[in-house]
Amino acid sequence: MGFLAIILLIIGLIGNAFEMRKIRLSTTAEGELASPNIFLNRNNFKWYAILGVGIVLWYIAERV
Repeated sequence: MGFLAIILLIIGLIGNAFEMRKIRLSTTAEGELASPNIFLNRNNFKWYAILGVGIVLWYIAERV
């Protein structure tokens, strides 16, 4: 179960990084700062869910 948790964490972090890069490139012009609300974009919530499940599984695996 710990191995699955680590895999979910890695997938979630990498997926979220690519998603945030895609959002940043699509919403900002050249030389403009990114929006501070990029973390609250709707496309990020699936990656947050994967990260949350990975953290919960990791916690359970450590305690069992």
